[in-house]
Amino acid sequence: MGDGVFTRASERLAPVPHERLVAEFREPPPEFAGCFTSIYHLTLDLSEGEPQVTDYLQPEWANIRFFCGATPEAAIADRHISGAGFVGTGPSSLPCRFSLGRVRMWGVGFLPLGWARFFDEAASAVTNVVCDGAAHPAFAHFAPLADVLCDPEADLETQYAALVDGLSRAMRPSRDEPRIARVHAALVNGDHASVHELASACAMSIRTLERVCSRYFGFSPKLLMRRQRFMRSLTTFMLQRGGRPWTEAMDAHYHDQAQFTREFRDFMTMNPSEYGALDHPILTSFMEARAKVWGSAAQTLDPPAPPPPPRR
Repeated sequence: MGDGVFTRASERLAPVPHERLVAEFREPPPEFAGCFTSIYHLTLDLSEGEPQVTDYLQPEWANIRFFCGATPEAAIADRHISGAGFVGTGPSSLPCRFSLGRVRMWGVGFLPLGWARFFDEAASAVTNVVCDGAAHPAFAHFAPLADVLCDPEADLETQYAALVDGLSRAMRPSRDEPRIARVHAALVNGDHASVHELASACAMSIRTLERVCSRYFGFSPKLLMRRQRFMRSLTTFMLQRGGRPWTEAMDAHYHDQAQFTREFRDFMTMNPSEYGALDHPILTSFMEARAKVWGSAAQTLDPPAPPPPPRR
């Protein structure tokens, strides 16, 4: 692994005032196909005495993040975390406000198939959770990775090798993998007006669809459809970066601007104009780099890769 054979791309992001940000995305080995939104390393290089940088994460799938240097302050709704070197987050339908100082960070985003293979708890039990991963039963089995990933003396290749090894040892197959793949593909690629249509596209009953969504996606089918539609609009707006109005970024399936504004408040807890007026020093650059590498700028837009046959 020392030669970086799994490195897909390293994007040096356009500089923004007062901070330097470098994100490197790693392509996982083939046995992890369909499990992750991305595996990445981020370096935020602030000058001595500079204040922390604050930004908002959009709704996304579950993540584990390991911080070497300054630990983050983060909050989703009324849940807050600070001082943790290993932070776990569940699937979210709300924004995560976070502040970062000078840091090196490893992150792994888990698609629903990844949740099935790496976690014992139902995803619905940790929706909109941000926590000290070492202290939470859903995430604690990854805590030993912090010994290497949070070690300032370890180089990136050593850390990545340890991360891949830890993930390999933690992975096990799920009998629901075919159902997960069908639901994920239908959510990302489909144009379904109702839960009934989504269930038909997935060739399963509504009751089975609801069970699969709750267990591995975290939310009800209806909320997942709404979230995916909203994220298409929000991602388009973030990548425009040209001061264009929200109406140009709105998904065509919104009836009108009033409906989009209501959805925006539900998912981001603020109006579109309020969000558009905020600085996004980390997220915008990160989304642009991710879109170049993976083809989608936000985790909820990731198309599922066909998983390999379950290991026996």
